[in-house]
Amino acid sequence: MSLISIHVNNQAFEIEIDDRMSLADFLRNTINLTGTHLACELGVCGSCTVLVNDEPIRSCITLAASVSGMSVQTIEGFEEDSKMKVIRECFSEAHGLQCGFCTPGMLITVRDMIIRDKCKTENQIRKELSGNLCRCTGYAGIVKATELANQRINNQEDHFVGQGEI
Repeated sequence: MSLISIHVNNQAFEIEIDDRMSLADFLRNTINLTGTHLACELGVCGSCTVLVNDEPIRSCITLAASVSGMSVQTIEGFEEDSKMKVIRECFSEAHGLQCGFCTPGMLITVRDMIIRDKCKTENQIRKELSGNLCRCTGYAGIVKATELANQRINNQEDHFVGQGEI
């Protein structure tokens, strides 16, 4: 057993957990944040993607004890995020959603791609999304939604330069 101290979505937790517990299981089963989905449990599908210290990671293959002292952000932690709001709207508008299982990891990945400026071409978007599997859409809607979100977010930032984050 390990005592971990962790911030999840800006809320502090100090709790004793099994040393072998994955971050995904901690999020879902210990603190009831079920937006982080589990599928392959091998780090391949991307459904469990969360941010740890603002970096996307696969929570299914990350031990919860290994992120003690760090900050975790799950899909539930993006309610007030202006970029995520635009991305969600674009996914809805461009039909980038179907069953919704891959959506939390996909949205977090797309947000990270836009921040890192990795959405210049369709090929670049497809390459960056290759670590997030969707069994429903065929990716056309996801790629279109990503292009649209990137365009809207970057146009907003250009429009509001010097006026703080949008």
